[in-house]
Amino acid sequence: MSGRLTSAAQDRRARRQEATRQEILDAAWELSRELGLAGLTMRGLGGRVGMTAQSLYSYFASKNEIYDAMFAAANRDVLARVAVASGEGPESQLHQGIRTYFEFCVEDPVRYQLLYQRTIPGFAPSPVAYAPAQELLRLLAAHLAGLGLDGRVLDLMTAVIAGLAAQQLANEPGGDRWARLLDDAVEMVLRTGDPRQRTQ
Repeated sequence: MSGRLTSAAQDRRARRQEATRQEILDAAWELSRELGLAGLTMRGLGGRVGMTAQSLYSYFASKNEIYDAMFAAANRDVLARVAVASGEGPESQLHQGIRTYFEFCVEDPVRYQLLYQRTIPGFAPSPVAYAPAQELLRLLAAHLAGLGLDGRVLDLMTAVIAGLAAQQLANEPGGDRWARLLDDAVEMVLRTGDPRQRTQ
């Protein structure tokens, strides 16, 4: 009986610990959107969640560990969104998956900076945090391979889509100037990568 009670108490503590970690991460996103990623401080974060900066270290060993948890959560989010994107036929599904990815990129500039730009000196994501991003690349590579396209096309596709997202965020956040080019850009890359096109 005491063993079951101890286990239940441990479960409650673990749930409280996880809930507090999530509260800290939510506050970290809020502050980063207000002040920029580099403006996030442990003191400011502690004030936002009603803790001392020192108390935060009970949940995260460093500010970089907070960035790492943010990075991991954002990558899990985009992977989940793209994985359920659907379309009629392989090429249509590819277009929809890429549009889903592009929309994810441009809906939150701070998140885009954390995932795709090196804006935080000294921060590099851990292998665990980076794993969903690698899985997303594997999904795209498998989809392209199903269309008879190789790794050269994968590199070109990721570069073109990232470039469109960066242009949209930098020049017309909230607009659609570069979003309107997305389908044409995907078709351009597919034609460029098609071996039949290169032999003509």
